[in-house]
Amino acid sequence: MDFKQAAILGLYISKDYAEDLFRLLATYRNISASEAASRLNMHIKTVQDFLEAMASLDILEKTEALEGKRPYFRYALKTKRINLELDLEPLFENPQTDDKLSLKIRESKNTRVRFTVARNNQYISNVVIWIGEGRDRKERKLNLSMPQGKFIYHLPFPSAEFQSISNIMKNAGIDGTHISEILDIVNVLLDYKVIDSE
Repeated sequence: MDFKQAAILGLYISKDYAEDLFRLLATYRNISASEAASRLNMHIKTVQDFLEAMASLDILEKTEALEGKRPYFRYALKTKRINLELDLEPLFENPQTDDKLSLKIRESKNTRVRFTVARNNQYISNVVIWIGEGRDRKERKLNLSMPQGKFIYHLPFPSAEFQSISNIMKNAGIDGTHISEILDIVNVLLDYKVIDSE
């Protein structure tokens, strides 16, 4: 199940009426939205949306039926157990990590940003970025993890030479287990033009 499917399941399974609808589906061989709505004294659109969502997740079987010349759908349970399993593997850093570590960066010139140095002066605790102009100006505050703070602390100044991400990590004493979070904050700061790449 992917995140989109999990979100659909979570949205509908959290409804107060979810258990009642599943109980009906377990009791009846198959049931229509209007029958279920009537039985539970619910709005038919609410029931229809629920049944359609469960059918899209392959939890219910949806079959077309005819009443006179008017077609409608009946729904039946396809399973007695719903398992929610999310594959997080795609979220991990992709194989091009080495290429990204060789990217040379430095702090941008004339950025509207404030770096807050931690009390021990060994790392940056947060970065505040101002977005927009005048009264529409908004503040975006990024709280940094310790490795990210050390990395930003060792980021070359705008007047300094560009350095590779791997070299900055080395200077900051950050080991390879933190690569993904360093690349994440670099991407965010590149998007906000707080840092430049060569």
